[in-house]
Amino acid sequence: MPLLLVTILPSILIILFFVYSDKFKEPRGEIIKVFLYGILITIPAYVLNTYISDFFYANTRVSENLISSFLTAAPVEEGLKLSVLYYFVYKMKDFNEPMDGIVYGVTVSLGFATLENFYYVYLLADYFETTSMYLAILRSFSAVPAHAVFGVFMGYFFMKYAFIKKGDNLFFAFIVPFVLHGCYNLFAGSNFIISLALIIISWIIALRMFARLKKTQKKKRKEYEKKVS
Repeated sequence: MPLLLVTILPSILIILFFVYSDKFKEPRGEIIKVFLYGILITIPAYVLNTYISDFFYANTRVSENLISSFLTAAPVEEGLKLSVLYYFVYKMKDFNEPMDGIVYGVTVSLGFATLENFYYVYLLADYFETTSMYLAILRSFSAVPAHAVFGVFMGYFFMKYAFIKKGDNLFFAFIVPFVLHGCYNLFAGSNFIISLALIIISWIIALRMFARLKKTQKKKRKEYEKKVS
């Protein structure tokens, strides 16, 4: 039971932070649905990562670390997360104001991270020559918040694409989390301290963006309350 909690609780707590920071609350059912979409895309991600990795290992001399960082995990996983926002979230009637981009971006990212966490913690501990509990705790402070902050950036730029209608923001909704994810994976395999520093700096920037959105949303909330009072 403790291992299960450490495996899933970090994702749930981060989602709840963003959900309850939203002044215009999203329906619980929609949050759960998007979280489940994040879980489901781990299946095609695993298949694509395996296929692409095998192709590059067999046909190129690119290092294994570069392949796993920038040619498989980062583009595949961030591309699939963005596809959920574009093909499903974008069409939802409750996707109707800027903060929703970050809320749903984080939710789909952590749906993915939760199942990925199960895979690492319960199946790969022996491969990494460590205990499942140690791996779960380590990932609670590294991979899980990493996926979450990728989701913040993705959701922020997707929000700008959806509500400001500038097409280049859809590109940034992919390229920013892709670069961050690739760099994180690259350094996680060689220098964990650098990868951790990257995530901390990313979180500082992301929370500032989030704070600006919250300030704007607070003004809109006050205007709305004046209208209905």
